[in-house]
Amino acid sequence: MKMKRYYIKDNDLDVHITEWGDKRHPVIFCLHGLGSTSLSFIEIAEKLKEDYRIVSLDAPGHGKTPPFLDAEKYEYPYLALWLHRILDILEINRFYFLSHSWGSFVSLYYLSIFPNRVIGTILIDGGYQTKWRGGKSMEQEIAYYEKDFEEYVFNNWVEFLTTEKRVYSRWSPLLEVAVKDLGIQLNNKVIWHARGTTAKHIIQAMHKHETEDIYQQLPPHIQLLRATLPMQMDDERTIASDIFRQKANGHVQLIEDTTHMLHWDKPDVVVNEIRKNWNLSLSV
Repeated sequence: MKMKRYYIKDNDLDVHITEWGDKRHPVIFCLHGLGSTSLSFIEIAEKLKEDYRIVSLDAPGHGKTPPFLDAEKYEYPYLALWLHRILDILEINRFYFLSHSWGSFVSLYYLSIFPNRVIGTILIDGGYQTKWRGGKSMEQEIAYYEKDFEEYVFNNWVEFLTTEKRVYSRWSPLLEVAVKDLGIQLNNKVIWHARGTTAKHIIQAMHKHETEDIYQQLPPHIQLLRATLPMQMDDERTIASDIFRQKANGHVQLIEDTTHMLHWDKPDVVVNEIRKNWNLSLSV
């Protein structure tokens, strides 16, 4: 079953979708992190496509989906309602939710409003971190991401891919496909696909809305796969994930030797957790 990429229309926004698997199978709906695209889940999807229908979107301002023009539309309550509408357009009524980083914050807000639509949820190192416990101000974070996104410019694809390859703990042909999706060619340069304005709006929303405020509104037994590297972040992650465990009645599993890109470091771990928790005991 080949990967399919297509657009759906939501009012004036052309939303880009990537899909694997058969429509007759249970749906895993995937939501990527800040600065990523729907291909963030490519390795996991390729391993599961015989048993699941995996649907992943490019969030507004990412990949091939244009950005929202209004900053308020990146706030979690609005994004949850927007996501609900997208799922209706896709005719997905019940699904498993798999999300990474920023996507996990959005998924928790969705769950707080539409819990009955979701069969099971796995968060990949996201949704549990809080801005008000962090050490950076909103202004500092915005300045960092705007500079990072806008100044990531290369002369050609070879330079872009070579630089990206150094960032990750492992590499594969499928990861190369996913990484290439992070760049676009413009004016004879290769630049980062998501722009600084999108990052700014998302960081503003993250500082305005804390998922900790809705933990007690969530269904129980949400699973969090937590990264362990770098070690200097362990205390901060432990405090935040313990609060998630206690207040949201969530299950936290530390995945050894993984960075924030946990699903790229150890995709088979994520696949095994999906099969174990979502009642498919198949070999990887």
